[in-house]
Amino acid sequence: MEPTVNVNEVSRISTGTVVKGEISSSNDIRIDGTFEGKIQSKGRVVVGEKALIKGDIICSNVDFWGTMEGNFFVKDTLSLKSSSRVKGDLHIKRLQVELDAKFDGTCQMISEADFDRLAGIAPAQKPAVPQQPVQPKQ
Repeated sequence: MEPTVNVNEVSRISTGTVVKGEISSSNDIRIDGTFEGKIQSKGRVVVGEKALIKGDIICSNVDFWGTMEGNFFVKDTLSLKSSSRVKGDLHIKRLQVELDAKFDGTCQMISEADFDRLAGIAPAQKPAVPQQPVQPKQ
């Protein structure tokens, strides 16, 4: 069963909009315009047919119809749709590719731990254990 998404909690870049910088969101993101930079989401990223991305996408899942120069870091599934054009590297757990999708780069299947490391997500901090200073030998 698919989780229900509240449309008001989806960040959106519409067709004709150009954004440069970095996006970080705990919600889903939809891009139909042009984006240059880094996109990081704890949810799903959907990229429309007319969208152009130059930069990296780091997220849980991606449905991709557009054009991209950059790298994917996907915790679960990347779905390259038939109109997609990607030049870059894929670091993903699962890959779904439709006929006519174009991809130029390398593909690496990763685990959740690999995703956390590659995406720069720090693992849960363990309590610090006090260490005794090392005494020099005499």
